[in-house]
Amino acid sequence: MTITPAPTTLTPDQFNATAARIEAEVSKIIIGQADVIRHTLLAIIANGHVLLEGLPGLGKTSLVRAFADALDLRFSRIQFTPDLMPADIVGTDILEEQESGRRAFRFQAGPVFANIVLADEINRASPKTQSALLEAMQERTVTVLGRTYKVQSPFFVLATQNPIDMEGTYPLPEAQLDRFMFKLNVGFPDADALATILDQTTGDKTTSAQRVADASTLLAMNAYARQVPAASAVVRHAAALISATHPESDLAPELVRKYVRYGSSPRGAQALLLGARSLALLSGRFNVAIDDVRSLAAAALRHRILLNFEGQADGIRTDDVVQAALSATSA
Repeated sequence: MTITPAPTTLTPDQFNATAARIEAEVSKIIIGQADVIRHTLLAIIANGHVLLEGLPGLGKTSLVRAFADALDLRFSRIQFTPDLMPADIVGTDILEEQESGRRAFRFQAGPVFANIVLADEINRASPKTQSALLEAMQERTVTVLGRTYKVQSPFFVLATQNPIDMEGTYPLPEAQLDRFMFKLNVGFPDADALATILDQTTGDKTTSAQRVADASTLLAMNAYARQVPAASAVVRHAAALISATHPESDLAPELVRKYVRYGSSPRGAQALLLGARSLALLSGRFNVAIDDVRSLAAAALRHRILLNFEGQADGIRTDDVVQAALSATSA
């Protein structure tokens, strides 16, 4: 049985201080990726999942481990490969002999039963195996041989993928992508950040993230962030932004009408508002501003927009579509 820690009570100052300490600890490990750290923290506070896309060696795995250490959460890593099976992720029933001499089935939990699950190179496994995470990501449960088990709470999937090496990979289906709150592009650090990384990783000193919070604190932060009010104008702006990504909408700009096959789902709007609530708190405000919503548009929508053939042929990026939607809905 999974026991969920009882949430503690937080004040605004405690919320901001805890979030700042988490960022500081992770920033000791991950140099030059402040935006990625901030957006990952926003998703974790909002109880959402994150897809990290970037070339090998940019610290994606280290980022996930650093968050697990700073939050004192149970961590598991799943290396996705073409021969990985769904049972390798969720677990299976095994037959074992009991003390009485009789044999019985016992459920052997898989690595998905952790607080932070790193799905490393998630697009290298087959769609059948990728789909093993769908139920856990949405319902926080796993069904094996007709029995349903709850995963631990809090529960986050942080997945990585390489944007260039497409040989032997299976693109994530739209339904799976839609379950990630944010998709973050992990870029190459600048020269100063790279020099700091080299100094930190090639010497005789090791750096690790220290614990600054725990599961109960994180659950309390999630509950507190959901109390942040969003005015009707802010909610309508988020809805308009989502509508502007759909080619059949009256709000859609020309680029969307020409190059987009399907726009963002309602989950995109939910991601915008949930992230904006946490961002408002980190900015020292107890109300959501329209700018909070707009600043998260790329992270929340870039993986929820499906280009048509013409858009793919012309090299249009989904970030271009998001920018066009932002321009179409600007005040």
